[in-house]
Amino acid sequence: MLARKSIIPEEFGLPGLVSRTPRKPVFRDRVNKARFIAKNGSCNLAHKNIREQGRFLQDVFTTLVDLKWRFTLVIFTTTFVSSWLLFAMSWWLVAFAHGDLDPQRLHAAHCVTNVKSFTSAFLFSIEVQVTIGFGGRMITEQCPAAITVLILQNIVGLIINAVMLGCIFMKTAQSNRRAETLIFSRHAVIAVRNNRLCFMIRIGDLRKSMIIGATVRLQVVRKTSTPEGEVIPIHQIDVQTESAVDLFLLAPLIICHVIDKNRAQRCPACCGPARYYTARGCKSVRRVCERSPLYELSAMELQCSDLEVIVILEGVVETTGITTQARTSYVSEEIQWGHRFVPIVTEEEGVYSVDYSKFGNTVRVATPRCSARELDEKPSILIQTLQKSELSHQNSLRKRNSMRRNNSMRKGGGGGGGGGGSLRRNNSGMVSPKVQFFTPAEGGQSANAVT
Repeated sequence: MLARKSIIPEEFGLPGLVSRTPRKPVFRDRVNKARFIAKNGSCNLAHKNIREQGRFLQDVFTTLVDLKWRFTLVIFTTTFVSSWLLFAMSWWLVAFAHGDLDPQRLHAAHCVTNVKSFTSAFLFSIEVQVTIGFGGRMITEQCPAAITVLILQNIVGLIINAVMLGCIFMKTAQSNRRAETLIFSRHAVIAVRNNRLCFMIRIGDLRKSMIIGATVRLQVVRKTSTPEGEVIPIHQIDVQTESAVDLFLLAPLIICHVIDKNRAQRCPACCGPARYYTARGCKSVRRVCERSPLYELSAMELQCSDLEVIVILEGVVETTGITTQARTSYVSEEIQWGHRFVPIVTEEEGVYSVDYSKFGNTVRVATPRCSARELDEKPSILIQTLQKSELSHQNSLRKRNSMRRNNSMRKGGGGGGGGGGSLRRNNSGMVSPKVQFFTPAEGGQSANAVT
């Protein structure tokens, strides 16, 4: 027996409607992974199973500088005390060989006067090495061996002083100390700038002494796999920025990376206006760079990705001439989609003032939630987003003007002249200007007007 046909057509039934409903992409939950660079710039990397430990002893000075302060101070104290004890034993042996320790030879000529025990030899060793003479003990010309020990101790003492004091100086004047006053915004933002999706961060310098030749490099670190099946756990991808080669870091700057398909940049150093450069060097023909790592990521996909954006700021310290480097990183949770940094530089009485209390503050702006690739394929998405933002802004202005008009009418209490004037003023404030939106196409001149 055939089943009775339903009165409702199949295409309007529940199975048909479900099949035609566009499904949202389902993304997996992001697994919390350790970040490669911490927010303070330290590398989150542990070295294990190093078999050739002797390589560190081949560069003793760098090893001493890299040690922690407590180990450095212990080595510093142990080295000096050991040298004093070693040469104290030498002076005691010289005195013993010459017979100065014999109590029966009180009036005989000694190699070193008043050295009668190991304690007195230790005190004389300290006086020789640190050039402190109290006048009670001194060397005589009777023993050539004593003169030789004196020369050796002076040479060894100078070497120890040079190495240890140089190590202490390098630890106190390390370049990472200057990086403590180079700050980065806590969050990165993605917003529309010049009709393009841009990844932006803010950097600043708290000191008045400038960083000479400052450069900023961006890298995206994530786990990738090759077509051959090789898994690269830490794949570093260079990200191009719109900033100049040498930044003039006088005030906080916003570093911008345009999320686009491909780009070609002119070499500012040695190439002419018709030449372009890549990572391998200058080329006479135009070479395009690889696409941005964020080109195919939407707002939802970005939150589920495991990428990490590393920011490296390098430059020369103006006061010391030492090259310094400051680092930080941004994971997907620290990238705000649809936000923009607020202005913090103002002019007050002829002086530019920077309000660092608003350094990391952002404000929400109209930004499409789709990827940059979808924006390139459908430029109308950006126009519609900006139109909706402008319409919502105009509606909020109308509501605000209507509230002001009602308040003014209530205060007027039905007066003819005053109420009509305030009403006319409020109505004139409701007139919205004409705003034009231009499409992000390169050669297009089309515009959509919103009244």
